[in-house]
Amino acid sequence: MTLDDLRVFVAVCAAGNLSAVARDLSCSQSAVSQHVKRLERETGLVLLERRPRGVLPTRAGRILHQAATEGIAGIDAALRHLDDLRRGVGGTVRIATGATTVRHFMAAGVAAFRARHPEAALQFETAGSSRRCLEAVRAHTADLAWVTIGPPLEGVEQRASCELPWTLAVHVDDPLARRDSIGLDDLAGIRHIELPAHSTSRVHLETHLERHGVRLTSTTSVADWDTALLLAELGLGHAIVPALPGWDGGRGEVRLIPIPDLPPLTAGWAARRWDALSPLAIEFADTVLAHLRI
Repeated sequence: MTLDDLRVFVAVCAAGNLSAVARDLSCSQSAVSQHVKRLERETGLVLLERRPRGVLPTRAGRILHQAATEGIAGIDAALRHLDDLRRGVGGTVRIATGATTVRHFMAAGVAAFRARHPEAALQFETAGSSRRCLEAVRAHTADLAWVTIGPPLEGVEQRASCELPWTLAVHVDDPLARRDSIGLDDLAGIRHIELPAHSTSRVHLETHLERHGVRLTSTTSVADWDTALLLAELGLGHAIVPALPGWDGGRGEVRLIPIPDLPPLTAGWAARRWDALSPLAIEFADTVLAHLRI
């Protein structure tokens, strides 16, 4: 049984899929399976239940997963501290973020933190969604993640920090641009620029629209909010996006019109365990919040 075996096993339990872990590790599915089989030989127990659409840990697997998760977290923290001592720096904070997070939510906070801790190492891992950011935290590749707050996730603590009202981004020449606000019924006829499938923000949006019988029609999709705003600015459609801190409205070619009947999104920090974070990581999180302007 090796540390690599345990790391791979923890990743498989988190992803519920051998091939997904193989892609993340740039190896074959067979190689991932060998790590799990070695653990099963060592323990003499079946650790994973194979299902048509993935795998689930057995009762024995859950016991090992919990112990391995805590143990790896401690080992990783110790190795980072040893590396900081070797390099003579004051510590490392690893942050998982979405594509637009640093620009809109962290810019001022990162600058203030860097001014106070010029020797600290900041490692940003860009993920395509809040779900991937949460997976990075759960897999110990990030200390903190800035996410759209969603349902509780085992092994991760989420802390709501701010609310983001929904707006409709339209070109200034669009007939809707003259409105002071947009009702839910008005959204049924827009040329919708849709957010990424299965993203927390899109699920939040579609859930509330479906409750009011509103279904959106779309021929355009994007990977992040900034791209949706740009396409709306170019007149290629309408984007339903949260009011983002630090967005300056482009070149005056787009308007953001409030949609008051949509409950706001909630954003904030996520970590595996707040009481296990280093003082430096806690200070980074607090500094970002102190400089956040909503």
